[in-house]
Amino acid sequence: MAARRTAVVTDSTAQLDAATAERLGVVVVPLQVVIGDEVYDEDTDAGSAERITEALRGRTAVSTSRPGPAVLEEVYARLVAEGHDEILSVHLSSAVSGTYESALLAARTVDVPIRTVDTRQVGPATGYAVESAVARLREGATLDAAARAARDRAAAAESLFYVDSLEYLRRGGRVGAAAALVGGVLAVKPILTIANGTVASKEKVRTASKALARLEALAVEATGEQQVEIGVAHLANPDAAGTLTDALTGRLADQLGGREVRCSELSAVLGVHAGPGTVAVCVAPLPA
Repeated sequence: MAARRTAVVTDSTAQLDAATAERLGVVVVPLQVVIGDEVYDEDTDAGSAERITEALRGRTAVSTSRPGPAVLEEVYARLVAEGHDEILSVHLSSAVSGTYESALLAARTVDVPIRTVDTRQVGPATGYAVESAVARLREGATLDAAARAARDRAAAAESLFYVDSLEYLRRGGRVGAAAALVGGVLAVKPILTIANGTVASKEKVRTASKALARLEALAVEATGEQQVEIGVAHLANPDAAGTLTDALTGRLADQLGGREVRCSELSAVLGVHAGPGTVAVCVAPLPA
């Protein structure tokens, strides 16, 4: 009996670069950024993090858009036509994007088993969930077991990020106007986290340097004695992200076990809501 062929799909907010996606054999479906009246896939130069940073700083209207069900239906249908027997589709939190809903709707139209995973996470944590699912599939796991692996890896991850201003989260409806106003008036530099799939306050500090120091300390605390993978991401703040990457590489050498701390530009879609200056870190314990 021939082995079943399982396709894995995710979205572009998972922070998987083209080389990693190719190595994993994962299909990445782009979300869109809307700059003025123009809509671009976020994995293109026109929809890049650099482009949205320029637009945000210039106060051009910028928003984001999920892939519609028809987009994911086309992807799933193509994978079936290519000979795949089943599909695992792993996406960012349904509490901050309609992408997972699009995946659910699209799954109803395709005549092969499809499992859709709401990671309840954003950014690198979703990418690590995808990698765990692929690893389990390569070990011969079932579709359901791979889906559980993705959910478990996402649930174990700690996502932390510093934003230079709450204004961009307010514009996107991710925090209330009152919270953003208080943050601005008090010159608070918030450290945020993802809790139950949504953006939540973790701590407040007074300066950017203190915020970055606390990000480092919180990442070390979240790691403990566990073996982990760590991802750092930023929007228009490469120096701070590089400093954090170097610090974590040195302090957590034993827990990293030779694995590189990945440092990359934040997904453009996530950057629209977090704003320039953002630095994020994800601590993802390795599966037992």
